[in-house]
Amino acid sequence: MTRLALSAALLVATALNACVQTPRPLAPYSPSTGVPRFYFGADLSYVNEMEDCGAVYRVDGQPTDAFQLFSDIGTNLVRVRLWNDAEWTPYSDLADVKETIRRSKAAGMQVLLNFHYSDDWADGDHQSVPAEWLAIKNDVPALSQALYDYTLATLRELDSEGLMPEMVQVGNETNVELMAQDTRESPMPPFNWTRNAALLNAGIRAVRDAGADSAIKPRIMLHVAQPENVEPWFAKAEEYGVTGYDLIGVSYYHKWSRMDLDGLQGVVRRMVEAHPDRDVIVVETGYPFTLEGADQANNLLGEPLLPGYPATPEGQKEFLVDLTQMTIDAGGKGVVTWEPAWVSTGCKTRWATGSDWENATYFDWKRGNELLPGGRWAQHGYRWPD
Repeated sequence: MTRLALSAALLVATALNACVQTPRPLAPYSPSTGVPRFYFGADLSYVNEMEDCGAVYRVDGQPTDAFQLFSDIGTNLVRVRLWNDAEWTPYSDLADVKETIRRSKAAGMQVLLNFHYSDDWADGDHQSVPAEWLAIKNDVPALSQALYDYTLATLRELDSEGLMPEMVQVGNETNVELMAQDTRESPMPPFNWTRNAALLNAGIRAVRDAGADSAIKPRIMLHVAQPENVEPWFAKAEEYGVTGYDLIGVSYYHKWSRMDLDGLQGVVRRMVEAHPDRDVIVVETGYPFTLEGADQANNLLGEPLLPGYPATPEGQKEFLVDLTQMTIDAGGKGVVTWEPAWVSTGCKTRWATGSDWENATYFDWKRGNELLPGGRWAQHGYRWPD
């Protein structure tokens, strides 16, 4: 079923589901800033593609519009990635991002736009320069200007269509130097913080300039993977004059971190204390509800599991609830789960048929992608500071 056909079929189903939804969590928006009390987020970059591949998301057995579903279960922030020119996929380009933002805003959710500044996945170990900018990779002024122009033009185009995001990431998991590799397979050169700071500041300046004439003035996030890397990275950023950003983003996956939840909480608390003018958000996290797989693709999340949190539907929910409460207690301002809608379909990735993440989504493929208990983590009765 195509996305257009699915949308028509879901109109009735969504209306039927609306009367049985659990109340959304207490996260009111400030009338002056539009900032919620707490960000309950989800990265929904894959939804358009999954629907084109035939995925249907269900609540109580009924097909439901994915973006309205996430809004109904308490999501108030949708994160979406943008690649410069990923010729290997027709998704996560500007046209696809526009559709995601449009659907998110129509469902009443804010948006965090994630510039990867790459034609491929950028992460804590890989930061490859877009092919269009390869010739100027080592010309820092020219590359900084290209990054600035691209960021500014993208945001102004979005704003002209009523799609300006409320938040913008300048880079994704920038543990290593931004755009330092020719390709993902190229060796990573020694870290040049002078170059890195110039590029980050160019992106920050572009977001500020884009927001100057917009009704929405996006808040700016810098993002580092795994909590043990956060404090030294942001100390270096300050040392080299990176400034003007509003949010500190942290990825936390137990499989790739040396820290447990207590360690994460300590990092969040110390960063909140060290940066009182910035909000700290766990902007990527996830946990498996099973160790089984639905397809040929390898499950990226699995063992080793965090002690006390089995790979079960209830274990997944308890992990998300406990992580969120610890973030609240530490003074953090949000939690965003990564790709909770990247379900298994018959479509292929570059590696295999299916999804590498279906066992860590909010949806049980054994029951037709029925919403799991973990999907309702935002609706938990959290303890809030006075």
